[in-house]
Amino acid sequence: MFKCLFFLQTNVIMFCVGICWFLHYALEYSKTFSIGVFAFMARFFVSRDYIKNDIAVISGDDVKHISSVLRMANGDGLTVCDGEGHDYDGVVVDISKTEVKAKLLNKKKCLAEPDIKIVLFQSLAKQGKMEYIIQKCTELGVFGIVPVYSKRCVQKPADKLARWQKVAKEAAKQSGRGVIPIIGDVISFPKAVERAAKTQLAIMPYEKEENTSLRDVLEDNTVSEVSLIIGPEGGFEPEEAALARDNGIQTVTLGKRILRTETAAAAVIPIIMYSQRQI
Repeated sequence: MFKCLFFLQTNVIMFCVGICWFLHYALEYSKTFSIGVFAFMARFFVSRDYIKNDIAVISGDDVKHISSVLRMANGDGLTVCDGEGHDYDGVVVDISKTEVKAKLLNKKKCLAEPDIKIVLFQSLAKQGKMEYIIQKCTELGVFGIVPVYSKRCVQKPADKLARWQKVAKEAAKQSGRGVIPIIGDVISFPKAVERAAKTQLAIMPYEKEENTSLRDVLEDNTVSEVSLIIGPEGGFEPEEAALARDNGIQTVTLGKRILRTETAAAAVIPIIMYSQRQI
């Protein structure tokens, strides 16, 4: 009996020691993580105004994340992004309650940024859906997102710009982007058509389009900028589709199935990227 209790106690102690070592290495591992053969350091966006003489000054919520969550210390490595498509390998040199300073070692182009600029004109969706759309389209490489108030929008225009921009920033950090997509002010559908028509290629998926597919528009067509107009939960009014066509915007069908508004952009953006050899 005594031997069994001793054996059980020893196993419990060894298990607890193992858990402690696991947590220690998990914390160290969280500072850098790997996918395949590539290793990525923790990534932070810093405005060019706060990068001077090879020193980047990180402030705001990122300070708490660095010091309290990642528990970084002087000498630890991180990646600084200037939001203009450039990455810097850096080393932490000073941590205070209000800011973290990093010594920048080199500057390089962010390889995660596509060469094509896709601007999404997204009709307002219900709040949770709008954040989902912004998050996923940022991950997929969209350059900018403009909320649009079209006739069948269920969601009324609201002051959510700061929240939406934060969602875009977090998604850009998570996905290794070199640019944070700018979330524009809410505009009317006619204004969206006017702006989209000025780009090299403007596409509007429309459930009643029967003749032209997305493939027809993209096949053998090399472009550097695309405007993509996506409708709300109820789709577009026929007069809205007519206005788009009259202004040179190509309405396209996405096939026999009707996609939800939160699915459409996430489906079309990768297809555009693929057609332009960006993925």
